[in-house]
Amino acid sequence: MGSSRRIVGTLGLLSCLTLSANVPVAGAAAPVGKEAPRVPFTQRYQAVQHGGLVRASNSSIGCRKEESAQAEPCAAVNKGAAGTNSDYEMFYDEVDKDPDTYNSTRAELKVPQGAKVSYARLYWGGNLRVGEQKPPEDNGRVLVAEPGGAYKEVLADTVIGHRSDNAGDAYQASADVTPLVRKGGAGMWTVAQLNIAMGHSDMGAWGGWTLVVAYEHPQEPVRRVSIWDGFEGLAAGAGEAAGETVQLTGLDAAPGASGRAGVVAYDGDRGTLGDSLTVTADSGRRISLNDGENPFNDVMNSTITEFGRPSFVRQPEHVNNLGYDADVFDLSPALSGGARSLTFGFTGESQGHFLGVLFVQTDARR
Repeated sequence: MGSSRRIVGTLGLLSCLTLSANVPVAGAAAPVGKEAPRVPFTQRYQAVQHGGLVRASNSSIGCRKEESAQAEPCAAVNKGAAGTNSDYEMFYDEVDKDPDTYNSTRAELKVPQGAKVSYARLYWGGNLRVGEQKPPEDNGRVLVAEPGGAYKEVLADTVIGHRSDNAGDAYQASADVTPLVRKGGAGMWTVAQLNIAMGHSDMGAWGGWTLVVAYEHPQEPVRRVSIWDGFEGLAAGAGEAAGETVQLTGLDAAPGASGRAGVVAYDGDRGTLGDSLTVTADSGRRISLNDGENPFNDVMNSTITEFGRPSFVRQPEHVNNLGYDADVFDLSPALSGGARSLTFGFTGESQGHFLGVLFVQTDARR
């Protein structure tokens, strides 16, 4: 977030969200276009199966020109230098050379060969008010092209998180795209026409998309996969003391089990400190989820990584995504003593940010 304004208020996560069902669950559909300023985190999908979770992700807008004297050059920021979106004029990324789209980006989805897609959900979001104001009526629509395919319209099928104040106009939408991903499979996926504003302001421009996919594969271990989503603002100083946690129960992770946790967040700035992510097992073991690319006190720092490294091809492939995060962290240290439940705790950076998705994969005893 830019340095001259605050988040719209402490919204926070539900203090004790529990996950106990042992069968796949999909959220109830809502009329397209229905919006709410706060969407509490709830379980979107869960399954115990041979297989796991994969995701593809990219930001949809990037740096075009420096607007402050202290700002690093755009080329350096794209390669990973610290920088906040409010220091730059931002412009749409466009990779498809289609004159009918004004933004488009690609990312590789690595569904293992021989796997069956059991569930897929696309998330997208951004800021509608920067140097221009985009109409919120377009929040619930994007264009998606499977590898080698043509664009298809995808409409949001659940409540869209959308909060507007004097500083910014932020939203996240999502849709079940399971049939499309089953057909399209692994490869480069393209998402276009994501509703975000370009330009320069104290709020800064940001936006991106993430495709989260659960799959089954008979040769992989039995794992519990969970996808949670919502739309919550984390203000500076928010966190566990205010009860902002997400709790996953009903786990059956043996001592030494492996696992991973992914987070999608909006408007987290690289170099703006104070945000953190922790996880506590029912055994009492508590660890900080961080890595070499996502420090413990700047974990939502505009990166798209897995265990601190790039894990799939993106076009474009910026290191600093200037307000968009889609990271996967190693959860195994929290499972060293086994776990029946895990509690995730989030704190906001000094300028605040928004939280949109949490997806978790753990080994299960079967």
